[in-house]
Amino acid sequence: MNPRHPVARRLGTALRAGALLAGLLAAACTPVVMPAGPAVTAPAVAGDVLVMPDGARLPLRRWLPEGPPRAVILGLHGFNDAARNFMEDAAPAFTAEGVAVYAYDQRGFGAAPHPGIWAGTETLAADAAAAARLIRARHPGVPLVMLGESMGAAVAVLAATGPTPPPAEGYVLMAPAFWGREDMPAVMRWGLWLASRTMPLVGFPGTAGGIVATDNEEALRRWSRDPLTLKITRVDAAHGLVDLMDAAIAALPACCRTALRPGAAPVLILLGARDRIIPPRAARRVVRGMRDDQLERIAYYEQGWHLLLRDLQREVVARDILAWLAAPAAPLPSGADFAARAWLAKEEARQP
Repeated sequence: MNPRHPVARRLGTALRAGALLAGLLAAACTPVVMPAGPAVTAPAVAGDVLVMPDGARLPLRRWLPEGPPRAVILGLHGFNDAARNFMEDAAPAFTAEGVAVYAYDQRGFGAAPHPGIWAGTETLAADAAAAARLIRARHPGVPLVMLGESMGAAVAVLAATGPTPPPAEGYVLMAPAFWGREDMPAVMRWGLWLASRTMPLVGFPGTAGGIVATDNEEALRRWSRDPLTLKITRVDAAHGLVDLMDAAIAALPACCRTALRPGAAPVLILLGARDRIIPPRAARRVVRGMRDDQLERIAYYEQGWHLLLRDLQREVVARDILAWLAAPAAPLPSGADFAARAWLAKEEARQP
């Protein structure tokens, strides 16, 4: 079309006006983030809460074995979830084997401050590192492993690659939230950017799209009834989650360090073949960017969904984690590590 044509001029004017309006809206309305405030107190465990340096109180759940624990798990729940709902199904399998389980409500979730409002990547990672130090102090000399699910796995990676890594002997990353912008359709990337700046307070149902996270229907019903799980997601919180995933993907090759000794801590990554939350394409891309030594510790469950420790086969997953705690280099009882190698070989043959 001739640029001097009246229709072309009107179209150009409309596009410029739209761009200007979007710019004004973006300047006037940015995503809301409520990070940690300045340090005012020493971190502490106070009853059933973790007190962070800025005074924020994060509810703490615990499941303890009958005797002294042989290992300790610190759980980091996923997006819109809460600590109790996260570990309630699987905790008995761990405590029966002498493993203590702790989990806390992360900022912006559960009964933690400002539910529904994003706390920021740095704050979530710093909270995780502080929580690990507090739990470690309660069980000196006992191995501590950080276990993150989905968003919690991304938080664990960022804590482990941060300036003051947690005093953890290892990391378990379950269905890790590694779906970055690079793997998202352009319309989703730009739509999220625009929505987070023009209507960040607008919410959408957490179950939008009818995506099923587990084959455990009772766990799904419990999640829907639990007043501490978020049923509506703010657009700016979703934007913050994507920022977190981008940062975790970038940090993964350097994961994971420990404050206990020089060098890397062992990492176990668990993936479900039926996961509909994190697309397989995203998982493949992340796996391709990992170091060779990290690839040896991937487990792939043919009957696994996104919420692996709430699935109907959660005891299979729990046994693998327990075996890995005892011997990180040994084969997993379920054979999921061999299944992962077969899956990776198949995907490599399929991809250019």
